[in-house]
Amino acid sequence: MKDPRRSRFRDAQEDRREADRTPDTPQTRAPAYRLAFADEDFLCRDELRPVRLQLELLKPEMMMTEAGVESTIVLFGGARIPKPSEKHTARTETLAELSRFYDEAQRFARLMTEESIKSGGRENVVVTGGGPGVMEAGNRGAQEAGGKSIGLNIVLPHEQAPNEYVTPELCFNFHYFAIRKMHFLMRAKAICVFPGGFGTMDELFESLTLIQTGRMDRVPFLLFGREFWERIVNWAALADAGTIAAQDLDLFRFVETAEEALDIIHNWAPAPPRDEIPGRQKTDPAKHADER
Repeated sequence: MKDPRRSRFRDAQEDRREADRTPDTPQTRAPAYRLAFADEDFLCRDELRPVRLQLELLKPEMMMTEAGVESTIVLFGGARIPKPSEKHTARTETLAELSRFYDEAQRFARLMTEESIKSGGRENVVVTGGGPGVMEAGNRGAQEAGGKSIGLNIVLPHEQAPNEYVTPELCFNFHYFAIRKMHFLMRAKAICVFPGGFGTMDELFESLTLIQTGRMDRVPFLLFGREFWERIVNWAALADAGTIAAQDLDLFRFVETAEEALDIIHNWAPAPPRDEIPGRQKTDPAKHADER
């Protein structure tokens, strides 16, 4: 069998196996003797944080590339939103009413994945946080369509496992929230935000800020459930106060159904990043140079 490696040097895996076969002596049992890349205690030291950050960026990126994932459709939403069949278990009446968005997320993901399959499963692959609620609905809809979907889980203090509908080879686990957020957006062709709590709002505003400030291309940014979002955030008051520009309210759209969302995505004209932030005074580089 032809060696796919281009290097003439000995393979790292081979050396790792060889190291495991060394005689058991005080020297070989010492932590200093362990191969650095195979030493978990060493890799978890505070000084190795930059290496761990890089590894968390590299591993999912490489595996998604190998799986042929070229673009994604991001689904953010609450972990507490129940299935409609279980809405009687919701701890509030509002949460029970929001269960309809489980069905909407599931249908949207199914319809989007049916289209993704036509591209060979390379484009518009659904990605969620891999947990319960809206996330489960998104991965479930993709599985029902016969396609793949991505789950970006993160280690939390309480017990958590990925939902059962995430494609196993695209089910990732993170330590760093920041790197996880990068993977949500690096391939994003659209961002769909369903009702949720702190985590959902964190993802919503961080993504929206990247688009607002021109750090990211404009993509369809869809908020499912106008009534919910207008109760939670007084968008108009932000513009009236001048803390955002009126034009910033055009960066997102409210939708109620999967079909509305698909229509906007299908008719979206490619938009480059903003080259300025409306309502913010421009700085004059020449002026600052003179001041220095």
